[in-house]
Amino acid sequence: MEPRVVFPRSLQYLLAIAEHGSYTRAAEALHISQPALSQQIRQLEASLQSLLVDRSGRSMRLTPAGEVYLLHARRARGEMAAGVRAIQDLQALSCGSLRLGWTPITDYLTCSLLAKFDSLYPGITLSTFEMPQGDIETAVMEGRIDLGIVFSKAFPSKLPSSDVDSTTLFTEKLCLAIGNDHCRAGQTAPMNPQELARESLVLLNTDFALRQHIDRYCCDHGIAPRIAVATNSLSVIIEMVTLGSLSTVLPKSIICRQPGLAPIRLSPEIPDNAITVICRKAGYKSAACRAFGTLALDWAERGRQPKTAC
Repeated sequence: MEPRVVFPRSLQYLLAIAEHGSYTRAAEALHISQPALSQQIRQLEASLQSLLVDRSGRSMRLTPAGEVYLLHARRARGEMAAGVRAIQDLQALSCGSLRLGWTPITDYLTCSLLAKFDSLYPGITLSTFEMPQGDIETAVMEGRIDLGIVFSKAFPSKLPSSDVDSTTLFTEKLCLAIGNDHCRAGQTAPMNPQELARESLVLLNTDFALRQHIDRYCCDHGIAPRIAVATNSLSVIIEMVTLGSLSTVLPKSIICRQPGLAPIRLSPEIPDNAITVICRKAGYKSAACRAFGTLALDWAERGRQPKTAC
């Protein structure tokens, strides 16, 4: 059913009187009785404390107050009709906005998803906010962003709240990343935790889910990682590993897309990360929000990333 403009009845009646110049003809056009029409107009005049219709002549005319009020009533009717059209546009995804939170890692992994969304819905303004995972979950629950893309398995205590719906898109294997000038360049054998402990690492700050995941792995295997640099920028990490002797731990798909990096498998492996879309469980979800969730699942199932050399 098509949405319609719900305009106050008394204003509809005043517009009909102005158009037809008669209570009788206005009542016939509105398919109501003349007394009912007259009563509604008198109630409107009482509420405004002003006479709107001049009833002294043979035909009905609006008073100066009625003419002024009619001008604004017509404008209001136009604005309400425009509001209905705007709602239809939102539902058709031809306009609107979507606010998305992600981490320095999930933005690398899902940029092609955002590009796909933009190509399908160019009228939707997509705003992204890079932040730690805990901040993303809080922002979703408080309604400051519509969706978040997070690691769902950083720490068991840090899993999304029961107030948040989560949908896993895919999992990522984590490997040590080294540059071409690293002393282990060309190594194909896996690295054990004791060897990892001797590496000089550049990692994200402890606010971020990937860093917490790495720290948990080191704790579980009784090693203390040697952190040379901690940063909140994935670009800085990649640049420093590419140019120097430092190494890092990243999702394998990110490593394989960087020309100056190569992966070394860890044994035992760091548990896989699940990349997850989260949104608020209760409350209104816009058409853009629902469309993004549907597209994200399809994008993940169809093969999200281009083929890589490793």
